[in-house]
Amino acid sequence: MMVPSGSLGSWETKKIVSNMFPLLVVLCAIVLIAGITLEDAEEMLNEYGILAVMVPTMVDMGGNLGAILSSRLSTRFHLGTTELDPKDKVLWANVAAILALAATIFTALAVGAYLLGAFLGFGLPLVTLLTISLISGMSVAVIAIVFSFAATYASYRLGIDPDDTTIPIVTNVVDVFGMVIFIGVSAIVLGL
Repeated sequence: MMVPSGSLGSWETKKIVSNMFPLLVVLCAIVLIAGITLEDAEEMLNEYGILAVMVPTMVDMGGNLGAILSSRLSTRFHLGTTELDPKDKVLWANVAAILALAATIFTALAVGAYLLGAFLGFGLPLVTLLTISLISGMSVAVIAIVFSFAATYASYRLGIDPDDTTIPIVTNVVDVFGMVIFIGVSAIVLGL
């Protein structure tokens, strides 16, 4: 089946590059914020080394959750099976699945960090790690859900293929928010 050149399914290199290049430049600048936040938290991460171990997983999983939802939403748009109607039970099922997955992943992250910290002798109490991981992780999951919907819908309405834009937007934005939220929650819970 031939896809018309003006449709969302167009794979013209020039169109993809013209849509993505400015977006990627802006997203690179946004991701610098996550790096600056991480650098500002260096003292806390040095003092509580187990938190430094949690950072990559925390940030990566938030972006992955957003990417999963964005992909599912993009597919539904391409198939013509969604209009982002708040009454759509499948959309709510996807949101519930992302939240359940987030709760599972971030609980496992806290338990894994606790066990690693206990083994290495520089850990934090399990309750503290669970509090930090679940508050940060669930907050990041909610942000990933909001940006997944917003990026997918905006791309679709602007006539840009959501497959090209949503994952870079969601993962970069969630990286920044994930880092800021994780560092902030850690500082609050640890009383710093």
